[in-house]
Amino acid sequence: MRAAVFENNKFIIRDIEKPSLEYYKKGAIVKVRGCGLCGSDIVKMNNGQAKNGDVLGHEVVGEIIDINSDTDFRTGERISLGHHVPCFECVYCYSGNYSMCRHFKTTNIRPGGFCEYIYVSEEHLTNTVFRVNLSLSDIEASFTEPLGCCIRAVKRACINPESKSLVIGLGSVGILMGAALRAFGYNVFGCDIKKERADLSLEYGFEKSFVIDDEQYTLEQMKKYAPLGFDTVFLTAGASKTIDFSLKSARDGAKIVVFSSVKDLNGFQNNLIYYRELTVMGSYSPSPSDLEDSVNFIEKGNVKVSGLSTIYNLENINEAIEDTRTGKIMKAYIQI
Repeated sequence: MRAAVFENNKFIIRDIEKPSLEYYKKGAIVKVRGCGLCGSDIVKMNNGQAKNGDVLGHEVVGEIIDINSDTDFRTGERISLGHHVPCFECVYCYSGNYSMCRHFKTTNIRPGGFCEYIYVSEEHLTNTVFRVNLSLSDIEASFTEPLGCCIRAVKRACINPESKSLVIGLGSVGILMGAALRAFGYNVFGCDIKKERADLSLEYGFEKSFVIDDEQYTLEQMKKYAPLGFDTVFLTAGASKTIDFSLKSARDGAKIVVFSSVKDLNGFQNNLIYYRELTVMGSYSPSPSDLEDSVNFIEKGNVKVSGLSTIYNLENINEAIEDTRTGKIMKAYIQI
């Protein structure tokens, strides 16, 4: 089967062995219809996590073509999925930190989604695989996992109903985060260095988004809506300079949710957290219940996910990555 295989910091289209239930016995073989390109895929390429021979991709929508399962899934069904499964029995799971579960970190689809066929295990079918409603497009269904990540972050923040949240960074994930906040009924504002992204966010439920041109001027404009600062701030940009801006835009006693990695080791100053009684928390990956909420939100139209993706064929995956890196597009969808 065709697959985009990582080799020397780029992808090469190669013919690799197709997964089979003759080998895996239990589970399902899924024909991949498409797979979203996640920012974490690019991070893995940049920081050395991706190794030669790897097939990346996890925002999968596909069709079951072979199955041996105790679940009620059947061949021919279109599905979306989450690629990790927690054990539900460890201290992390009992504490609600499902993405910290060691079993969670070892489970995955085989290989990644940038290929023609993947193997999905029985425990995936039981916990993190979902039928796709006929009314949804493949691209909409591919947002199951990334929206689930945002839902997880919103839940972790435990936001008060009348509070105001700010999303810093309005790429596809930032816009999804704001859309998730609105789906839960919260007031959401955004900011970005690009006017077109700030404008686009208004179509996804943001009350107002600010363009960060002159920082001090932007902060003064924000005070018109949040005089003391924002109650909750979500960092989605993946740029270390947004750390300082988050501190300036948050009120004393606020929560700051870190939802992206940065290249360097810059962090939050201990004394600012202490004297201002700030809560700084990370949020990483969704639990099965977050994925289920994501599916329901997309199906019911509570969260708009259309209009963010640009379609690329598998053979053009390197172009998709470069266009994402340079900000030419919001998000890439790799059509298989």
